Amino acid sequence: METLKAKLGANHPNILKGMANLVELYTRQGRWEDAELLGVQVLETRKTELGPNHPNTLASIAYLASTC
Repeated sequence: METLKAKLGANHPNILKGMANLVELYTRQGRWEDAELLGVQVLETRKTELGPNHPNTLASIAYLASTC
């Protein structure tokens, strides 16, 4: 992930999708703190890059809610 971030940039859609997938994986594994920390990062970046009503931003909110 870090190599791709360096190459594509931290805000690239593919990087954000990969990070969102990790949030889902962490949640399924019961790694609540990891899921929450990464989920907040993805959500905030997507809000900035895509806007608050974009489907990917809304999906991030759902992923984050599942960590509670």
